Amino acid sequence: MTRYVIKRLLLMIPILVGAIVIVFTINYFSSGSPAMAILGTSATPENIAKVEHEWGLDRPYLVQLGEYLYHVFTKLDLGTSYSLKRPVTELIGERIGITVLLGLLGVAVAVVIGIPLGIVSATRQYSIFDYVSTTFAVILAAIPSFWLALMLMLLFAVQLQWVPVSGLDTWKNWILPVASVGAFPVAMITRMTRSSMLEVVHQDYIRTARAKGLGSGVVIFRHALRNGMIPVTASIGLMTGLAMTGTIIVETIFNIPGLGTLMNASINKYDYTLTQGIVLVCAAIICGTNFITDLVYALIDPRIRAQYSSGKRPPRCRRQESADPATVKCTTSPDMLANPSARNSTTEEQDND
Repeated sequence: MTRYVIKRLLLMIPILVGAIVIVFTINYFSSGSPAMAILGTSATPENIAKVEHEWGLDRPYLVQLGEYLYHVFTKLDLGTSYSLKRPVTELIGERIGITVLLGLLGVAVAVVIGIPLGIVSATRQYSIFDYVSTTFAVILAAIPSFWLALMLMLLFAVQLQWVPVSGLDTWKNWILPVASVGAFPVAMITRMTRSSMLEVVHQDYIRTARAKGLGSGVVIFRHALRNGMIPVTASIGLMTGLAMTGTIIVETIFNIPGLGTLMNASINKYDYTLTQGIVLVCAAIICGTNFITDLVYALIDPRIRAQYSSGKRPPRCRRQESADPATVKCTTSPDMLANPSARNSTTEEQDND
């Protein structure tokens, strides 16, 4: 298990480095200038060049990239915002809590709605409920989150006036953003749960459990659901990372003071340092959620733990000579009985001898 954890942690490093390099390259070769955006269109080229020299923007590409990577991975320093004149880590720290909470609430709603829908659809295959829930999931998966957020705002906030339009003053302000963030995860978790449960309910051990006279609820929730939730767990972890980063658009629409509005403002002002920091944090959130998902997946699936187990090699079969030289007795250890592959390999070695 330790090898598995170390391997997953090491795989996060090239992903984060790649995200930094891609975003930094796009910002470096873009046509906009942070100095021009801050000084205004009336600034002279001399003033713009002076400000860019003070910020180090006139240095070569590799020098800037190398210095940025050094500060990020050695000092956890994401730089200073050009427009706000504050450290990027402080700006992100003030708003990341709202973004993470919004994403977690969206995934929680998706789990509460999606898993029961998928279970019922699988147990009542080809019924009216199955067709309705499947169609509902396909529609939610096809609708963009920003369009859904606008439609929900127009219907429930503008026309019906049941909830506020923007802000986070009361608990009602969270309803529409959470619904917008959780729509796509609901669709994916419902479809994944349905397909996974359909594979499990047709297995032989499920038919055996039914033949023994067990009730339908016991068969589904005690026998089928445990094995059916293994791929669903991976889907929930993936949806968690995507939901947290997908809140950026929803936050901009509902004017929520999270990373989304901060990133939108940084892009408009060509604040490259702040934009790079937010993208790096979003990439780290996705990597972190995937890492936690892999750990949970390894805990509930013993086959993954077996692949990375650091146990010793099972001992070879110990021969015992009998009175008849042509007869050879073989004593097999309990470890070899538990490991058929080792027993087969030992048998092949004996045959070769």
